[in-house]
Amino acid sequence: MSPRRYHRPAFRDPAVLEEMGEGSDPIGELHAAHETAAVLVRAGRAADDPAVTARLVAIVDDVGLPTVADLWAQRPARSLPGALYRLYVLREWVRADPGGAAREYAAGVRFTEPNHAVAGVDPTGPDEVRRVADEILRGAFTGDFAIALERAAALCHVVAAGRADLASGHDTVERAARLQDMARDLRACAHLWRADDLA
Repeated sequence: MSPRRYHRPAFRDPAVLEEMGEGSDPIGELHAAHETAAVLVRAGRAADDPAVTARLVAIVDDVGLPTVADLWAQRPARSLPGALYRLYVLREWVRADPGGAAREYAAGVRFTEPNHAVAGVDPTGPDEVRRVADEILRGAFTGDFAIALERAAALCHVVAAGRADLASGHDTVERAARLQDMARDLRACAHLWRADDLA
């Protein structure tokens, strides 16, 4: 008779465990989303430490965008977690495709000069658009949060205009329209922040 073999307990994915147990807690998730967003902004604004700011800007590099999406993506666009999520998404898109972002931005400048001035991408190359995406997120933690949101909105408006101008199909036009919606939401969030009503 062979001796019994003992095995370590198998690791189970949290999603599998959740399915086996009770369902999710929507109220808990709502509170977690808003509280983590508020803590992140407060920590960044209180730190006055470039190393802390750099870690907050690059948090998605460490935890991944899906983790941030799980936490914040389902919150309304015109809320603090919704706004922060969009800032991180914008940065990640620019970092993933700086050439495409720069091309669409450059194509949109002639249609949206005022937004180009607010966004501050000059010249309109890949390095510059990537720099501005980082600056915007850094400004959310170290500068005027409303201005960071307005710069992000302006960047979206210019890229959306360029994307629509370069559009080669219905899908591209739809993506340009979604980017315009994002720009409007970010601008609305800036107004809410100034009114001390962005939660």
